[in-house]
Amino acid sequence: MKLALVSTLAFLTGAVSPAFAEAADSGVGARLVHDTCATCHAVGADPDAKSPDPKAPRFLDVAKMPSATELSIKVFLRSSHKHMPNFILTPEEIDGVAAYILGLGKK
Repeated sequence: MKLALVSTLAFLTGAVSPAFAEAADSGVGARLVHDTCATCHAVGADPDAKSPDPKAPRFLDVAKMPSATELSIKVFLRSSHKHMPNFILTPEEIDGVAAYILGLGKK
Protein backbone atom coordinates (compact mmCIF):
# COMPACT_ATOMS: atom_id res chain seq x y z
CA MET A 1 0.00 0.00 0.00
CA LYS A 2 2.70 2.48 0.96
CA LEU A 3 4.65 1.77 -2.21
CA ALA A 4 1.50 2.18 -4.31
CA LEU A 5 0.67 5.47 -2.59
CA VAL A 6 4.20 6.80 -2.91
CA SER A 7 4.43 5.74 -6.56
CA THR A 8 1.08 7.22 -7.47
CA LEU A 9 1.69 10.51 -5.71
CA ALA A 10 5.27 10.76 -6.97
CA PHE A 11 4.20 10.65 -10.63
CA LEU A 12 1.23 12.96 -10.42
CA THR A 13 1.72 16.70 -10.29
CA GLY A 14 -0.52 19.67 -9.92
CA ALA A 15 -1.03 22.77 -7.87
CA VAL A 16 -3.49 23.58 -5.12
CA SER A 17 -5.61 26.41 -6.31
CA PRO A 18 -6.67 29.12 -3.86
CA ALA A 19 -10.30 28.48 -4.87
CA PHE A 20 -9.94 24.83 -3.86
CA ALA A 21 -8.62 25.73 -0.41
CA GLU A 22 -11.58 28.03 0.18
CA ALA A 23 -14.29 25.87 -1.41
CA ALA A 24 -13.46 22.38 -0.12
CA ASP A 25 -14.81 21.47 3.29
CA SER A 26 -12.04 19.80 5.26
CA GLY A 27 -14.64 19.08 7.97
CA VAL A 28 -16.35 16.64 5.58
CA GLY A 29 -12.95 15.06 4.96
CA ALA A 30 -12.10 14.93 8.66
CA ARG A 31 -15.32 13.11 9.50
CA LEU A 32 -14.84 10.66 6.65
CA VAL A 33 -11.21 9.82 7.39
CA HIS A 34 -11.86 9.42 11.12
CA ASP A 35 -14.88 7.18 10.46
CA THR A 36 -13.42 5.16 7.58
CA CYS A 37 -9.68 5.51 7.05
CA ALA A 38 -8.57 5.43 10.70
CA THR A 39 -9.14 1.68 10.77
CA CYS A 40 -5.82 1.30 8.93
CA HIS A 41 -4.18 4.75 8.80
CA ALA A 42 -3.03 7.28 11.38
CA VAL A 43 -5.18 10.15 10.15
CA GLY A 44 -4.40 12.95 12.60
CA ALA A 45 -1.67 15.54 13.01
CA ASP A 46 0.11 13.77 15.91
CA PRO A 47 3.71 13.24 14.72
CA ASP A 48 4.11 10.30 17.12
CA ALA A 49 0.98 8.43 16.02
CA LYS A 50 1.38 5.07 14.31
CA SER A 51 -1.01 3.59 11.78
CA PRO A 52 -3.02 0.61 13.08
CA ASP A 53 -1.81 -1.23 9.96
CA PRO A 54 1.97 -0.80 9.75
CA LYS A 55 1.76 -1.00 5.94
CA ALA A 56 -0.68 1.93 5.74
CA PRO A 57 1.02 5.33 5.53
CA ARG A 58 0.20 8.02 8.05
CA PHE A 59 -1.78 10.84 6.49
CA LEU A 60 0.65 13.33 8.03
CA ASP A 61 3.48 11.71 6.07
CA VAL A 62 1.41 11.79 2.89
CA ALA A 63 0.63 15.48 3.44
CA LYS A 64 4.31 16.32 3.75
CA MET A 65 5.33 14.58 0.54
CA PRO A 66 6.34 17.10 -2.15
CA SER A 67 4.14 15.20 -4.59
CA ALA A 68 1.03 15.53 -2.40
CA THR A 69 -1.06 18.03 -4.33
CA GLU A 70 -4.74 18.61 -4.79
CA LEU A 71 -4.60 16.80 -8.12
CA SER A 72 -2.51 13.83 -6.99
CA ILE A 73 -4.69 13.15 -3.94
CA LYS A 74 -7.90 13.43 -5.94
CA VAL A 75 -6.60 11.03 -8.60
CA PHE A 76 -5.45 8.62 -5.91
CA LEU A 77 -8.89 8.69 -4.25
CA ARG A 78 -10.60 7.97 -7.57
CA SER A 79 -8.36 4.98 -8.33
CA SER A 80 -8.74 1.46 -7.01
CA HIS A 81 -5.83 0.00 -5.04
CA LYS A 82 -4.77 -3.56 -4.45
CA HIS A 83 -4.49 -3.29 -0.66
CA MET A 84 -7.38 -0.94 0.08
CA PRO A 85 -11.15 -1.35 0.09
CA ASN A 86 -12.74 0.02 -3.07
CA PHE A 87 -14.50 3.03 -1.59
CA ILE A 88 -16.69 5.04 -3.91
CA LEU A 89 -16.56 8.66 -2.77
CA THR A 90 -18.67 11.57 -3.92
CA PRO A 91 -16.91 14.57 -5.44
CA GLU A 92 -17.62 16.52 -2.23
CA GLU A 93 -16.05 13.75 -0.13
CA ILE A 94 -13.00 13.60 -2.39
CA ASP A 95 -12.58 17.38 -2.15
CA GLY A 96 -12.98 17.22 1.63
CA VAL A 97 -10.47 14.41 2.10
CA ALA A 98 -7.96 16.16 -0.15
CA ALA A 99 -8.42 19.41 1.78
CA TYR A 100 -8.05 17.57 5.08
CA ILE A 101 -4.85 15.77 4.05
CA LEU A 102 -3.31 18.93 2.55
CA GLY A 103 -4.24 20.81 5.72
CA LEU A 104 -2.21 18.35 7.80
CA GLY A 105 0.91 19.40 5.90
CA LYS A 106 0.41 23.01 6.97
CA LYS A 107 0.40 22.26 10.71
